[in-house]
Parts: sequence; structure tokens; C-alpha cells
Amino acid sequence: MPPRKSTAKKPPAVLAMLAAIAIGVAYFAVQGGEYGTTDLLRQRRRLAVLQHDVDSLRSQVDSLVRWKRAIETDPIVQERLAREEFGMVKGDKEILYRFAEDKR
Repeated sequence: MPPRKSTAKKPPAVLAMLAAIAIGVAYFAVQGGEYGTTDLLRQRRRLAVLQHDVDSLRSQVDSLVRWKRAIETDPIVQERLAREEFGMVKGDKEILYRFAEDKR
């Protein structure tokens, strides 16, 4: 004779325990392990921030490379820097110096 299938209802405590186990398994499937879902989302946001920083630095480097090239090769830029940074003048222009006393 084949075994009879039980038609008795399971107690609520057993159902609650099975539901808790199922929820725990589902939570571990999403969040468990070395990198959970929230960790991966946090890393994705961090990657976006770092990518933005790299792009910003790359544009600064490009700008500085252009400026260096202009300083090395462009006589107009060289003349302007000589005037502004070192007080040099072009040709036979006269320079006026004013000496102020130290007010200590």
C-alpha cells in the first residue's frame, strides 16, 4: 500500500519559520558574499566620481601642455611673460623706478 499524503495543515510556527528561512536565503542571495548589492552600487558611484576627476585632470594637463608649447615657441607669449614677470622692456624704452621707504 502506498504511503498516504498528509492532508493535515502545518502549524503556523512552521510556516513562519519557513518564511523566515526563505527571506534569509533571498537576502543573502542579494546582499551576501564579499560584495553585496549595496557595495556594488557604492563602487559604481565612486567609479563615476573618479572618472570625472580623471577627465578634469586630463583637461588640465592638456591645457598646461598647450601653455608650455606656447611659452617655448610663440614669441608674443615670450615677450608678454618677459614684460609681466621680469619687468623687461622691448627696444629703447625707458624704465622708471620708484623706490619707496620701508614703513616699519
